Amino acid sequence: MGLMELFFIAVGLAMDAFAVSICKGLSAGQAKPKYVLCVGLYFGGFQALMPAIGYFIGSHFRGAIESVDHWIAFILLAVIGGNMIRESRQEEECMDARFDFREMTALAVATSIDALAVGVTFAFLDVQIGPAVLFIGCITFVISAVGLKIGTVFGTKYKNKAECFGGVVLILIGLKILLEHLGVF
Repeated sequence: MGLMELFFIAVGLAMDAFAVSICKGLSAGQAKPKYVLCVGLYFGGFQALMPAIGYFIGSHFRGAIESVDHWIAFILLAVIGGNMIRESRQEEECMDARFDFREMTALAVATSIDALAVGVTFAFLDVQIGPAVLFIGCITFVISAVGLKIGTVFGTKYKNKAECFGGVVLILIGLKILLEHLGVF
């Protein structure tokens, strides 16, 4: 997997955190440095942690399902992307601007569950997990920080579009993996 593919996966995965960060910014009213650091560390940290966990889980089952791994990668990415597109079409209210440990942990876990499945996919694709999760975490940190700032300025105008974009990106990457394995590309 190349750097450009990994970048697009990282951006796609970060869209849930971006959407929540926009809501946090809308509720907070201002992007104080401590808020920016808080959302960046929570969302970036969990987006890095979850694929690592998924990778180690996937590594244990790799031998048993290696002949269908490309289909698993495609299905997982398509389902995750499809869910993101579906969720982007739903209206939801932004939460209050609380940045406490309990709420931020819950939000970080909720926005990074899809990254766990991507980590399983990474195990099947022989991705170097250390650099990959560091890259995903850094991209998510930046995107979440930007989302908080956007939320303070623009509100929820771009939240659904960002989530839909992330879903489309993940589906396209899953399709590319499948087509490459089938010899189309």
